[in-house]
Amino acid sequence: MDTYHLTEGNIFRNLVRFSVPYLLSCFLQTFYGLADLFITGQFNGASTITAVSVGSQLTHMLTVVVVGLAMGSTIGISRSIGEGNQKAVAGIIGNTAIVFSAAALLLTGLLLCSAEGILSVLSVPPEAFAEAKRYVVICFLGVPFITAYNVLSSIYRGLGDTRHPMFFVMAAGILNVGLDVLFIGPCRLGAAGAALATVLAQAVSVLLAVLYMARFMDLKLRRADFLPDRRRIGQILRVGVPIAAQDGLIQVSFLLITMIANRRGVAAAAAVGIVEKVISFLFLVPSAMLSAVSTICAQNLGARQYGRSRSTLYAALGISMGAGFLFAVICQFCGTQILQLFAREDPTVVLLGAQYLSAYVLDCIFAGAHFCFSGYFCACEKPFLSFLHNMVSIIAVRVPGAYLASLYWPDSLFPMGLAAPFGSLLSAVICVAAYWAIERKRPAIHQSQK
Repeated sequence: MDTYHLTEGNIFRNLVRFSVPYLLSCFLQTFYGLADLFITGQFNGASTITAVSVGSQLTHMLTVVVVGLAMGSTIGISRSIGEGNQKAVAGIIGNTAIVFSAAALLLTGLLLCSAEGILSVLSVPPEAFAEAKRYVVICFLGVPFITAYNVLSSIYRGLGDTRHPMFFVMAAGILNVGLDVLFIGPCRLGAAGAALATVLAQAVSVLLAVLYMARFMDLKLRRADFLPDRRRIGQILRVGVPIAAQDGLIQVSFLLITMIANRRGVAAAAAVGIVEKVISFLFLVPSAMLSAVSTICAQNLGARQYGRSRSTLYAALGISMGAGFLFAVICQFCGTQILQLFAREDPTVVLLGAQYLSAYVLDCIFAGAHFCFSGYFCACEKPFLSFLHNMVSIIAVRVPGAYLASLYWPDSLFPMGLAAPFGSLLSAVICVAAYWAIERKRPAIHQSQK
């Protein structure tokens, strides 16, 4: 079976080797949305920009939930590799296919039936509603491809391989940009063209991932591995469900903030939508660290190498928070120029977006910490801790903070943007306390870190 052992060798090198291809893959996936928004802004006004930003945020929410649920498969595969149990690895892969095939079909039906209702709840401005509906309906039809790609990527990551998924999404990204230019430009399809380009690109990435797995990976899967196994499914869901619920509720909080912005008018809605896309790009580093920590630490915990797990977490914290500080500094000086890339003909959108970005970008520092801790909690098969700190942050700070800021500072988006970093600061404090409690009970086993 093709696996990559992360229980030996230099810790920092393993972390970089795993996270850099994953980071590039995430960049290319995020680039889908940025390309949609950028190219849309070159040919259309604020209403179409709003339609694409809201629609792509819904699609991103779906992707995040799927990735969260698939974390159960990643962790199960990684720990089984650390334990040297290849039979368990095959069983988890087979039952992953069962769980997510059913989930994709169910989600597609539910989302298509509720598309208009979701947009109404989000208070999408009337002038953007029709295009937003066309965008989400096309994307919801592509849910099986979105699900399949992200689940296949989770299997590759569980096996320790982030390099090949990077190549698959790279090919799809090139196709996505080309189709964006064609559909949004000469074909004048607007938001629908952006959605169609994204779905077709996802389909290509799925095809490439399946073909490579079938032809070049020696997985030794048997028919019995694809029969429902209550124990394997339970193992996947025990970790995946809390993470999916957490990530889904985080995205709901983002949608609530989008709803608050939508009620402030189409300019504020477009500004917030653009900044959310920029922030999602900047968050790729902590996201890559979360995935790397969860996979590498899961293998090492499976092999009872607790010292290596701790060292991996510390290295990831340094990388993630350092990158967050750099991003925060850059955006303080270049916020206006960044917004002008997406809305060069609307100075109001640029002004409001620059205000929002200069405050929101501070979240990259504190989120860099709690993302890494969340990955460690998942590796320890304690996903509830990650769920807990995120829910406290959302309920106590993020959503009420954004709402109150919109009431007391109606002429600026800067105070509203501060809700996110203050929420992440609270999360980071809770994470440190939870980590300290876990490590106090950890056996004092110190493996060589070389």
